[in-house]
Parts: sequence; C-alpha cells; structure tokens
Amino acid sequence: MATLRVIVDGTVFTAGKELLIRHSEYFRALFQSGMRESSQDEIQLCNLGAMGFLITLRILEGERPLLSCEEILEAVECAAFLQVELLMKHLVNLIDSDNCLVMYEAAATYGLLDLFHEAALYIRDIYELLEKEIRCLPKDLIQYIESLMPSTFVAVGAHTPTIEFLKDESRTMCFLNEKDNQWVSLGCIPENASTFLAGVTTLNNKVFIVGGARGANKQVVEKSFCYDADNHTWSEFACPHQLRYEVTLVGHEGHLYAFGGEYERVPVAYVEKYSLSSQIWTFGKELPQPMAGPPATKAMGRIFVSLWRPQDTTIIYEYDTDKDELIPISSIRRPQSYGHCMVGHRDNLYIMRNGPSDDFLRCTIENFNLSTQQWTTLSGQYVNSKGALFTAVIRGDTVFTLNRVMTLLYEIDTCTWKPMKEKCGFNKGGSMHTFFLRIPTKTKLMASKLYKNPYQSYL
Repeated sequence: MATLRVIVDGTVFTAGKELLIRHSEYFRALFQSGMRESSQDEIQLCNLGAMGFLITLRILEGERPLLSCEEILEAVECAAFLQVELLMKHLVNLIDSDNCLVMYEAAATYGLLDLFHEAALYIRDIYELLEKEIRCLPKDLIQYIESLMPSTFVAVGAHTPTIEFLKDESRTMCFLNEKDNQWVSLGCIPENASTFLAGVTTLNNKVFIVGGARGANKQVVEKSFCYDADNHTWSEFACPHQLRYEVTLVGHEGHLYAFGGEYERVPVAYVEKYSLSSQIWTFGKELPQPMAGPPATKAMGRIFVSLWRPQDTTIIYEYDTDKDELIPISSIRRPQSYGHCMVGHRDNLYIMRNGPSDDFLRCTIENFNLSTQQWTTLSGQYVNSKGALFTAVIRGDTVFTLNRVMTLLYEIDTCTWKPMKEKCGFNKGGSMHTFFLRIPTKTKLMASKLYKNPYQSYL
C-alpha cells in the first residue's frame, strides 16, 4: 500500500495514502485534483497541531482514545480542516459533563454542526448543574441551548393486548414531571401492541416496539410500532423476518438491531438489522448461542451484548455494526442470578444482578472499563425492590431507576453509585420499560391538563 509522509507542525507522520483518501474529504479532494501535490509522496499541512493529526491517525486505525480538553481542541480543528467523519463521530461519542462546554464552543468556532448540536443537547439535559458556567458563554450560544427540549424520563408498563372493550391501564405511557413530582399520561400505546416481553428502544426521538407476546401461551405479536415524540403520533412498521418475543432491541445510527429472543418457547440466536431509511430488515451474524432477552447497551458509540454460559460465566461481546461481527472483549465468573442487565456510561459498562445468596432485594454491580479492560465490583449493595435497577437508564451522570414505590436517582462514580434523591414511583404491576424522550412543550401542556385522569388517551 502506498504511503505518504505528512509534515505537521515540524513532526513527520507516515500514513497509508488509501486510508487518508477513504476517510478524509480533504485528502480525497487533494489526490483527485490533478495538481502537483496529488502525485507527491510528501506534503505539509499548515496551521494544524501535530497532536490533533496524531489523534486523527489513531482514530483512522481503529483506536477510540479518551481525550483531554487540550486534545479535544486540536482534534476538533483537525476534524474541521481535514473533514474526517470518523473523527467527528468519535468526538460526539466522547461528550460528557467534563468536556461538553469545551466541545460546544470548539464546534461553534470551527463549524462542526453535528458536534455543536449534540453538545448543546447534552448541556441542555444537565443545565442546572452547569448553569454558572453556561452564563459565561456568548449570548447566541446560550440562546441555542435554551431553545432545545430537555430529555424527559418516560415509562410504560408491561402490556399484553386484551379484549378490546376491557380497560387496560397498563397501556398507558407516562412521563415524569420532575418539577411537580408526578407522572403524567402521554396516552395509550396502540391496542394491538404489546410491551410484554417486547423489544423496546429509542432512536431519533422515537420509541420503537418490536415483537412481544400476548396471553399465557405467549402468542407472538406480529406487528411493530413506532411512537414519534415530535409529532405525538403512532405508526406501524415492518416486523423482523423471524417473529419472536423477549427480543433485545438497540437503536444506533439510523438502524434498529434485534438480538436473540424466543419463538414458541424456544430461544433463538438470530440478529436482524432494520434500516429506518430503506424500511427493510436484514439478517446479521447470529449470536454465539440462542438466548432470550440478552442484556445489551451502548457506550462510546459502540454496541455491547452480554451472554452467560454454564459454570457461572458472563461474556461481553462488542457488535461491530460495520463488519457485522460479534467480538468477545471480556468475561467474568460470578454466581448467576435473576435479573441480569447492563447499562453503559462513558467508557464503562455496568452489569447488574441480584445477589448475593439469591437475595432478590439486593443488587450487585460489576463495572468493566473499556479503556483499561479491567473489572471492578462496585462497593456496597443496591436496593432492587421490585426490579428498580433492572430498568436503569442514564442521563448525564445520573441514573434513573424505577419501581412502584419510588423513582430513585443515583449519581455515577466509577467505583460507586451514590443515591441522590427520591421521586414518586410508577404505580403499575409487572415489569416496566423506561427511556428518555424530548417531548415538545405543547404535548406536555396538553398531557398535564389530563393528569387527573392519567389513563385517558387523547391520541
């Protein structure tokens, strides 16, 4: 493969010419221009930092490094100048409470619109924690943040379709009004939809429901449903080729990914991908073993799936969406117990299960750090009354857990989750699905007028 010497700020780098052309709009235009530079084996880039170009090369070669604020500034400059999509995606995936303001201002300076918008959304969600720092931003940047809708905590109970004339309160989807500390109805899910053993996820401010079961015989639901929070409407979309319930659904970069599940009480290993643009399901590489409801999450812009095997072994796989590959990244041996699930935060995966000694009211949490490849058991135990920690979702550095008694919020520290505050519980029986949506103010106001009758649907 042809190589190129690139001189940046006095430092000489050697890189594959094909790699640079494939991933950088700048180099693609340069080598297709027919100008003298297009045939040279050495070029010099002016007004760029060597650190930023080194980070760019690391990203193009498959690394996903954590970056300091100084490194972020140089990386943003390189992403803007060289037009490297992979680098821009990586920067978006790195946004956290420590660097979101740096990302936001740098993206505004260099015109990276996607990074600018994603950083603004993140800041909007933790506005109260950064209010003093936000006030130091230019006025137009503050106005843009304040124009955005913050994320709202939403829950729906496990609903299975019943006889049409029967009133079924489990169909109600509600959001938590954190200021007033009360749950408010968003109306009901469609009558033919099931959230019982269904795959539920969010993407592009929409809720997707795939599969699910009805009745004691677990008859599989053959339709898929989508709720659009922007328009407050429900619609149907194609079901996977393999019908199933207890399927795990993950939304990522314009696609839905369905992992495992059961069909006629038999676990399956199928993986399918649904494209929101083409509206077509396609099969992917199967799981290493059939499994119903395998825990899955996203972290650092990557998808991870957890499978368990006999001899109390849990194996974490990364699902490479570009190569359609399941790559084992680590395993851990622990006494297996009920309620295994996983959430991601920054470069950490947190695996939760009941224990020890089958104590179903206590939960232990293991942390796997993607950067160090090390496992850590979080100190203490976590109350898991009626499944709260098995509906955990994260906004900023805050974990939202839910049961019928309370919504319990935790502040994330790598080595522990610190209880922050309690809010009202979600008075529904059975399992629950929780997620975040950006609900328009108009929809919230309409819903709040009906909260005294929270099971009334105005859809």
